[in-house]
Amino acid sequence: MKKYLLSILTLLLPLLNFAQETTSEKIDTIFKDYTGWFVDAIFYEIPFSETYKIPWVLIVLIGGALFFTIYFKFINITGFRMAIRVVKGQYEDIEKHGADTLYGDNTANEGENIIETMRDDGADGEVSHFQALTAALSATVGLGNIAGVAVALSIGGPGATFWMIVAGLLGMASKFAECTLGVKYRDVGDDGTVYGGPMYYLTKGLKAKGMGGFGKVLAVLFAIFVIGGSFGGGNMFQANQAAAQFVKVFDLDPASNAGLYFGLVMAALVAVVIIGGIKRIAKVTEKVVPFMAGIYVLASLIILGANFSLIDDAFALIYEGAFSGLGIAGGLVGVMIQGIRRGAFSNEAGVGSAAIAHSAVRTKYPASEGIVALLEPFVDTVVICTMTALVIVITNFDGGFMEYGVEITEGVEITATAFDSVIPHFSIVLTIAVILFAFSTMISWSYYGMQGWVFLFGKGKASDLAYKILFLFFVVVGASISLGAVINFSDAMIFAMVVPNIIGVVILSPVIKKELNKYYKAINVKNDAIEDGADDLNEIL
Repeated sequence: MKKYLLSILTLLLPLLNFAQETTSEKIDTIFKDYTGWFVDAIFYEIPFSETYKIPWVLIVLIGGALFFTIYFKFINITGFRMAIRVVKGQYEDIEKHGADTLYGDNTANEGENIIETMRDDGADGEVSHFQALTAALSATVGLGNIAGVAVALSIGGPGATFWMIVAGLLGMASKFAECTLGVKYRDVGDDGTVYGGPMYYLTKGLKAKGMGGFGKVLAVLFAIFVIGGSFGGGNMFQANQAAAQFVKVFDLDPASNAGLYFGLVMAALVAVVIIGGIKRIAKVTEKVVPFMAGIYVLASLIILGANFSLIDDAFALIYEGAFSGLGIAGGLVGVMIQGIRRGAFSNEAGVGSAAIAHSAVRTKYPASEGIVALLEPFVDTVVICTMTALVIVITNFDGGFMEYGVEITEGVEITATAFDSVIPHFSIVLTIAVILFAFSTMISWSYYGMQGWVFLFGKGKASDLAYKILFLFFVVVGASISLGAVINFSDAMIFAMVVPNIIGVVILSPVIKKELNKYYKAINVKNDAIEDGADDLNEIL
């Protein structure tokens, strides 16, 4: 471990010197000159009238989510209780050994697989359902829940909250679909290391349908986009916002290189985790995510409890605003766009990133992890984003710190003000939460980017080391400079992932339905066997 860290540090120092000598303005100018066209293309807004425009990528995201919701017969609702049971390990026996082995199911566990990725001697995979869920949640639960909600409310008013919830509920179906495919078409190395995600199901799945060349193109595009997104929105943006909040709360001099030192410490912590791969990432996120989400939710509940009598008024304002616009620019459609946009961008449903983390789960049934994954948008958007919105709406009934319909740029400040109004100095705790959110997001996105890197450049220690050096370099750069156009480009890379991913998942939807039916049949076989007095699992084995 020490030797590995020393190698990374040795190669990192020349890059850091270069970053220090290059001004933020130069970096911004270079990126804007060469990547502006790409950013404009990804975030191009289709005008529907003089008052409102809809980003085309948002139409693809929500259109895909609607398709999956209907095609899978509202799995986002019907599969919710099942997801809880799966996370609790209620079906761990059949997922590890197979219903055919334990209970005589005559449907083979893997006979229908196009590419065999699961062996008979127990399910492949590196992490549990809960670990895979927290690893994926750590990449989505973050600044979007704290700052993004405030921005949505500032532009769209309280009604944006309603449409944020709608985006979260629809996104549950998208997460189910892409994460089921992530497990089905994953690669498992000789050492048990799992390689999965859209790159693999786009390649293998579409090849099986006679579209091998098309699938390969989509997979390569996705891999490029996920690497770019991991360096930018999944890394530099997180480090930048965490450093800025740290410097502000503790009243440090921005010119004192505090951001650089903060970035170095953050990079060191990230390095310790990412060197261990998905197993160590999962072990960290299964502790950090519940802890940081718990603190945030607890503070929200305290504020809501202290203002219990106002909760119904807040929901009334949210409902009224959702269908009237309450004078917000763009009216009803404008409010709808802001809520859905922030909701979809917060939970990343349809982006395909979460399928990479979920593909590492230990199971013989791909649909089992798809069902677990549908909890992710619910926790991220329906629960945490809604709590943030309620806190802001309730504490801002008198319009004391926020005017609706006016766009803001610093959403964290608005959220901190809302919390501070009831819990004095909570902004310090919020700063810690922001740092933890940023940290967990970075380590998960490092895994996402690594999977794209390995897909393009091959597997091996040298390839791994090269990516990790670059990733840690961007942690320090992100915390040290003003990002501007760099972040616009990296965000565009993340949402460019939507295009190849949604195309592939829609085409492969029949495969997903087949896997879902196979898993449900295995569960029914187990339940029937238990009702008929089947022996204890230990006796069977």
